[in-house]
Amino acid sequence: MFEKILIANRGEIAVRIMQTCRKMGIKTVAVYSEADTSALHVKEADEAVYIGASPSIKSYLNIDNIMNAIDQSGAQAVHPGYGFLSENAEFARRLRDAGVTLIGPSASAIKAMGDKIESKKVAVKAGVSTVPGTLDVVNSDAEAKKIVQQIGFPVMIKAAAGGGGKGMRVARNDKELHDGLLSSASEATSSFKDGRVFIEKFFENPRHIEIQVLGDQHGNILWLGERECSIQRRHQKVIEEAPSAFLTPEIRKQMGEQSVALAKEVGYFSAGTVEFIMDQDGKFYFLEMNTRLQVEHRVTELITGIDLVEQMIRIAAGEKLAFTQDDIKFEGWAMEARLYAEDPKRGFLPSTGRITRYLEPQNVENILIDTGVYEGGEVSMFYDPMVAKVCSYGEDRKSAIETMISALSAFIIEGISHNGSFLEAILSNPRFASGDISTNFIEQEYPGGFIGAELTSETTKIFLGAAVTIFLRDAERAAKISGQTPGRERAIGARWVVNVEGEDYNIYVRPDQDHGYFITHNRRLIAVKTQWKLGRRLFQATVNGKPVSVQIKHLEEGYILTYGGSDVVVRVRSPRVAELAQFMPKPKDKNKHDRLLAPIAGLIKTIKVKEGDEIKAGQELLVLEAMKMENVIYADHETTITKIAIVEKDTVAVDQLLIQFAA
Repeated sequence: MFEKILIANRGEIAVRIMQTCRKMGIKTVAVYSEADTSALHVKEADEAVYIGASPSIKSYLNIDNIMNAIDQSGAQAVHPGYGFLSENAEFARRLRDAGVTLIGPSASAIKAMGDKIESKKVAVKAGVSTVPGTLDVVNSDAEAKKIVQQIGFPVMIKAAAGGGGKGMRVARNDKELHDGLLSSASEATSSFKDGRVFIEKFFENPRHIEIQVLGDQHGNILWLGERECSIQRRHQKVIEEAPSAFLTPEIRKQMGEQSVALAKEVGYFSAGTVEFIMDQDGKFYFLEMNTRLQVEHRVTELITGIDLVEQMIRIAAGEKLAFTQDDIKFEGWAMEARLYAEDPKRGFLPSTGRITRYLEPQNVENILIDTGVYEGGEVSMFYDPMVAKVCSYGEDRKSAIETMISALSAFIIEGISHNGSFLEAILSNPRFASGDISTNFIEQEYPGGFIGAELTSETTKIFLGAAVTIFLRDAERAAKISGQTPGRERAIGARWVVNVEGEDYNIYVRPDQDHGYFITHNRRLIAVKTQWKLGRRLFQATVNGKPVSVQIKHLEEGYILTYGGSDVVVRVRSPRVAELAQFMPKPKDKNKHDRLLAPIAGLIKTIKVKEGDEIKAGQELLVLEAMKMENVIYADHETTITKIAIVEKDTVAVDQLLIQFAA
């Protein structure tokens, strides 16, 4: 067995690999860029080696620098994690030639499966069902149109060397086909240094199902069940689960056996994932094979009890699998939600900066969290915006969902924007709960973007209960300080008006001797019991017997409360103050419509307008690249451009002036 392993990656996956290495008694070596000098994975490793400047092309994607780090550390093996060099055949060959073991498959398997076109050819040879489309690179509009004539719109344009949703575009007409070819090639070149693209048939409401395979170097290959990865945004997975609520035992077996056939055809060993797309009739088609550990591997671990990282290490060391296909058992249900540093209410723009508060869920059982950040650390503009992976486990799908919602609602992250409320909204969606999902779920459920979950009578009760309790606890403290000693209700009053997002609710409050309040609204009772104390940013209580966690941000008057995917402004007032508040002038809109400021730090990739242009609402203005993604910035109103303050290839900071409009 290896004594020292270098992890050629960063963030939460590097930390996760270190956990297994520590369990196995193996020392670890971290590598880090300038931006990651104080990163968590550097702190967690036994030793760390600097590998270059912040841009990944100069550090985590620089093979020479990684090889130098291996020589410097004396590591015997390298685990590449996912992303970066994890599916780079040249890196695998360099390691082999240097006598260093790659904890992964052979260079030939990486080359064959890492190229989406070549992998499809291998799949056809192995008898695996494949998506209609081309088996060759598309180099021109003419070639693309010829393919579309054969398979029909809509089509998917995909990067041949792609992964993680990068370099993928859907085209439903000739214009989208032309634009998609250009943007897919551009994003693929930026992400993978390989601009080749190809075209496949696009299915309108498919499911994305993947099969986990595991093979040793002695010819033994097994499949470890499926993962449902249909909840996606911009082809990037958001929520994953195992097993899938859609698959029958017969289809599951067919997919598993085809995955093993493909792995055998390519001579595969180590952990790998075969991805399929499935139509509404249950027919499935091969998409690609990922020759690496998947982001969502934890859900498979939770239902099988198998540590995939440990198995990868043992396989790389030449050991045989210690179990057979008949030994693989699936128990319970697992889910994973990806917490990203992004702002759902601003079109999911990435969010960078320092994390001023980071507190993982307390008193929530059956959860597992992988993260690469910590309180006081920074989210950099140079890398993927993932903050943490939150995994939940339950005896069935319903309990796994409930546990996940509890975990997300109690997860406090401040200093950056994140998608926690968005994840809660999805998990609370009745359609998701029923299992009626597809890769278009987010687009269909939130066609105008996400502005927060719709308030229901249930969530409104929770907000009323939380707001009143927080307000009265503060009032009780003030009463004690001022020397008012009568009963609680006499000291602070019993009738109040709670304003939730502009709507008033008249309530009557009675203290409960058991650490809570009985709140009445329209003859309906809201019973709150809690041990919550002033100063805590997380309000944990039972409301009508249901455990809840509500996050609190204080305003000059009132609070911003977050729960169930909703962020609401709540104010508690006396009846007289509430009456007078109706006559207060409304605050003026302070938004500046005469300028466009950079919403995030990043690189100006393309400017699509010029000074003097008359533009319309919804028109593309520029493309801003950040965190390995190209973000298109659109005009929000009709105006004229008077000044463009940047040029292409400029690096810009948050709130930097980009474009000036006519007043």
